[in-house]
Amino acid sequence: MSNAEQAALSIVIPVLNEGERLLAALHALQRFRQRGVRVVVVDGGSSDNTLQIARDHADVALVAPRGRAAQMNAGAAACPAQVLLFLHADTHLPDDADALVQRAIQAGHDWGRFDVRIDSPALLLRIVSGAMNLRSRWTAIATGDQAMFMRHGLFSAVGGFPDIPLMEDIALSKALKQHGPPACLRQRVSTSARRWEQHGGWRTIWLMWRLRAAYFFGADPARLARTYGYRPRQP
Repeated sequence: MSNAEQAALSIVIPVLNEGERLLAALHALQRFRQRGVRVVVVDGGSSDNTLQIARDHADVALVAPRGRAAQMNAGAAACPAQVLLFLHADTHLPDDADALVQRAIQAGHDWGRFDVRIDSPALLLRIVSGAMNLRSRWTAIATGDQAMFMRHGLFSAVGGFPDIPLMEDIALSKALKQHGPPACLRQRVSTSARRWEQHGGWRTIWLMWRLRAAYFFGADPARLARTYGYRPRQP
């Protein structure tokens, strides 16, 4: 694809066994495709129908080594665009997300993220959502749940996501903020509460704070990933 043919925006979605949710997620993105946005789904070796759903409802569907970082890097390489937006399969964008991203880029930001809302009526999770957004503003660190976006050139310049099994979003944020502060969009993406519902709200809060603190003090991301419950990638 030549530079002239590049889409203004590509949405890259890493997936693994997300067949139950991916179809609805991709249907919600069709409005963006109609406006010229490319949707790229990168499968990490699913054993369900995830890949077939992606082939039927995305612009590009491919397989990459399992792990969000490796999958997102593969998606960015496979479908060049002026701006990249990385989206979790269980996170939903506002209807005008493409315009909001372009407006932020045109205003001079090289990268940014949305505020997030955990999709639950529980008071605890509303408080958690607000705390995540405030922390992100104070630290200029974004998380994957906040639909990070950036100029393709900057993404390439910092080397993309480091190939680590956990905290890849924080590591990338640290590299990006060396080039300028993020655009902190107050419009909210909505992300699934399944992690919190499966493991319990307070237990999940404690686990995430413990993992972040350990990462800050230099713990091995592979060990943290095992604590989080990720299966190690097979060689």
